[in-house]
Parts: sequence; C-alpha cells; structure tokens
Amino acid sequence: MLHIFLEQRVRAAVAQVLPEAATATILVRPCADARFGDYQTNSLMSLAKERKLNPRQLATGVVAQLDVNEWCEQVEIAGAGFLNFRVKSEAVATVMRGALRGDHGFFRKVSAPRTVVVDFSSPNVAKPMHVGHIRSTILGDCLARVFRLLGHRVVTDNHVGDWGTQFGKLLVGWKQQLNPAALQSDPIGEMERLYKVIHAACDADPAVLEQARQELVKLQNGDAENLAIWREMIGRSQTQFDTIYRRLGVAFDHTLGESFYNPRLKAVVQELSALGLARESEGAMAVFFDDNPELKAHPAIVQKSDGAANYATTDLATLVYRLETWRPDEIVYVTDGRQQLHFKQIFAVFRRWHPEARAKLVHVWFGAILGEDGKPFKTRSGEIVKLADLLDEAEDRAFKVVTEKNPEWPEAQCREIARVVGIGAIKYADLLPNRQSDYGFNWDKMLALTGNTAPYLLYAYTRVRSIFRKRGENEAAFDAEQAARTPFPLTAPEELTLAKHLLNFGFVLEAVVEEHRPNYLCNYLYDLAGHYARFYEACPVLKAEGATRTARLALCELTGRVLKQGLEALGLETTEQM
Repeated sequence: MLHIFLEQRVRAAVAQVLPEAATATILVRPCADARFGDYQTNSLMSLAKERKLNPRQLATGVVAQLDVNEWCEQVEIAGAGFLNFRVKSEAVATVMRGALRGDHGFFRKVSAPRTVVVDFSSPNVAKPMHVGHIRSTILGDCLARVFRLLGHRVVTDNHVGDWGTQFGKLLVGWKQQLNPAALQSDPIGEMERLYKVIHAACDADPAVLEQARQELVKLQNGDAENLAIWREMIGRSQTQFDTIYRRLGVAFDHTLGESFYNPRLKAVVQELSALGLARESEGAMAVFFDDNPELKAHPAIVQKSDGAANYATTDLATLVYRLETWRPDEIVYVTDGRQQLHFKQIFAVFRRWHPEARAKLVHVWFGAILGEDGKPFKTRSGEIVKLADLLDEAEDRAFKVVTEKNPEWPEAQCREIARVVGIGAIKYADLLPNRQSDYGFNWDKMLALTGNTAPYLLYAYTRVRSIFRKRGENEAAFDAEQAARTPFPLTAPEELTLAKHLLNFGFVLEAVVEEHRPNYLCNYLYDLAGHYARFYEACPVLKAEGATRTARLALCELTGRVLKQGLEALGLETTEQM
C-alpha cells in the first residue's frame, strides 16, 4: 500500500519541478533487492531523457520538493537517477494498525472501477469436459476474482459451443441408435458414443454423411423435432458442466452459447461487405489485411463458400453484443495459445469495423498441460483425460495423504480436507507457471507439503490458525481492534520483513490484473509463507509478553488474513486443520 502514497508524493514533487510533465507515467515499485531499499522509482530517468536533462540533477531537484519524512528514511539517489526509499518501522506499524482495524486489507479498491468482461471455459455441448478445459476455467475464474476484489465491475460469460456441423451427426445418432437407459445413466457418455459411431459411418458411407447434412439443415431451419432434441442435448450437457463447476467453485454471470448469436450473423457479413472491409474470394467472403505485415498472408474468412458463417463471424457478433449490452472497458478472452492468430484477426477486423470503440481487447492465452513424457497429458490408454476423473483422482490421492498423517481423524473430516486440498492442488499447479508456458502434470509435486504447492500454503494457513487455538482456554479471543490501539513494536528483523511483505499485497493484485498473470500472486503467497515460517521460528509468540506478544499475535492474524484472501483470489478454499 505504501507504494501508492509514495507514488502520489513523487508525482506531486515532479509537478513542482516539471509542470508540463505527464506524471501518470511515474511509478513506484517494490525493490527487487532489499539491499537498495523497500521501494524504488526509475521514472525520472525517462523524463530526463525526453528533455535532454541530466537525470541525477533532475532527481536532486525532485527530492528537494519531496516530503515523505513521515514514512521513510532519507531518500537515496542512486545510479543515473534512481530514487530508493527505506520505510520506517513506525510507518509500517501504522499500516499494520489500519489493517487490524479493518481500514484496508493491504490493498485499496480502485477509485475509477472499470467494467471487465471475462470470457472463459467454453466447453462443447454433448462432449465431456476434459483436461484441456482446466486452464481456461481456472485462469479465467482467478482473473475475474481479482478484478472483483479490486473493485472492478466484472461480467463473466461462458461462450459454450452449442452450434455447428457436429449436431447433424448427433441428430442422426440420436434418432437411429440412442440407448435411452445409457442416456439416463450417463448422458454425456452416450452422446459421445453416438457422435463417434456416426462420425465413423459418415467417413465410410456418403449416404450417412448426406443424412447428417439434411438433419443439420432441418435444425438450422427451425424443425420442431430437431430443435427439441438439440435443446435436450444442451440441457443434459449443462447439467454436467454445472456439476464440474460446483466442484471447482466456479460460477458465471451468463452462459450465452454460439447459437445465441445466430440471428446476428448475416448482418455482420452485410455490414463488413457494405463498408468495403469484406470482399468475395473464391466464393467466400473475407477481410484482407494488406496493410498489416503480420496478418497480410492470413485473411479472415467471415462467410464460407457455401454461405455458412464460422467462428470468426460468431466472435465478431459476440463482440458487438457485449459492447452494446454491458459497455465494457475491457474484454478478456482466456483460451489456449493455438488461437492467437484467430484473435489477432478478430481484433484487427473489429478495430476497422468500429474504429470509435475504445474497449481494450485482450487475448490471455496459455500453454498446454503435458504428461511426464513431455507429450500432451492423456490416460495410459491414450485417451483424453476427463475432468471429472481428474478431480476424483485428486481428491482420492489427497485423502490418502490426509489419513496417513492423521489416522485418528473421522473419515468425514478427512474427506472434506482432501476435497479442499485435492482440488486446490490442481488449481494451484495450473496457476503457478507462467501461463504462456507448457507445464508438466505431476501428482507427487502438486500434492507435496514442501515447495511452492497448494498443500504447503494451505498448511501454512493452518499453522497460523493453530497459534490462536493454542492460546490458553481462559484467554479471551484475540481482539484485533484492541490490538490496533496498543504499541506495535517491530524490533526483530523477521517481524519487520514479514510486515513489509504484507504491505505489497495490493501491488501484486494490481499486477495480476494489469498483466493477467496469476502466477505473481502464487509466488507472493509462497514468499509470504516463507517469511512467516522464519518469523515463527525466530520470534516466540505465545511465550512473549506484553506489547511484544500482542504485536506478534497481530502479525499472525494479518498473515492469516492475507493468506486466506490471496488463496480465495486464486480460487482455493482454506481449511483450519490439515
């Protein structure tokens, strides 16, 4: 939090020295190396370069106008114009007291909230959710949570695949080979079976392929029977989706599938054509990017040669609908990296189509999940891993670990802890890497109680909470507001290090939403747990007395709050015992 106050003061000082300067570009950030201080800014160097000034002279003039004495030791000018700030322990204690009172949670809600649409998950109707959906679902949910935590208005939309050529084949299978009992017991499995059977039949027999085409045309033309079957497919699929989402703790504001935009598709092509943006090419309609070197060889087809729309048409219609309906400042699409070209095309077409639109369009792409062999993660038989099976195995493995560690606990308690730990382990392992990297799926690593894992962080939280359970039975519950009114000595280095790390929670949250990278929060929480462990070893809490005991209990309380809030922002539940 202090970086915000320091930033404001530095900007004010720069305005005194350079009244014409754009002070919004001046940023104060935590120091990467504590030897240089707690916070740092290098913004004066670029200001000096733009004006052909000596950066150290500019820095000297700014420091002369800078008043941060209540928070910092003397400001140090380093190198070619860096400003380094060392925060006074009394200032840190003041922020700790504010957090204890509930004035803040080491972050501030934004003063100008943005409306942000987050598009994520997007499974396909009549198919089981599989491991390929996990990254989009977990990453998108985490970003939505952090945006909301900071006070932004968030609209989440699950753009499910509920339209397309596959439904012609599904309709043939449904009408000719449906097993009602199987549909009742395992609807997704039965629909998947039907698709595979008819898909193979289409490859072998052109007559079956023609049947599928005719059923699709009937569906597209509003045939009552086919619409009823299609709606049942959607309903049964949504039941499966909802079951998975409940287990993951994920919810959506809207689930508007591809079919929702069908009435808008012709108008999209007509408008693009009328504006001269789309033109005929080999019977299809396409938008060409002659002035864009990156996309010049990749025109965006918005209508196929048979007159049908495609993903590009639907995504453009979706984009216009979202802007008209929710008026967002930012739209975030969370999909795998294979769709990078597609979204570059969509964004480029839209900017030419609606140059007046100011919404920020972001493709948050991610890498693949690999098995231990370095190849795409699959079952031993080579099948794609179903998401429900993956979650089951996570809970089963966690249950084994929990029961081995606590054999005396009731089974129901172990099952609940295993659910929290197992699901949390999968989520955290997915959010921890740089999202643009592929990562290897490894059960032993993700369920380990040591290292940067969910079990380690969840256990760190339980250690914090155990401090308060270990207090004498005759002691009153810890009163945070009372603690805020008492002296807050931070004399041990481990106390001050832990407290200063808590100060940066808000900075990390801001970085997560600005760069759409939850791994920043994962690493922050891991470091927090490490600082707490060193504090716990070096600074006795319950054996301390007076103001020292109160301050150390307060540090435990605040660490627990930030751990819990941070884990919840990642989408992880916490447990009081493990």
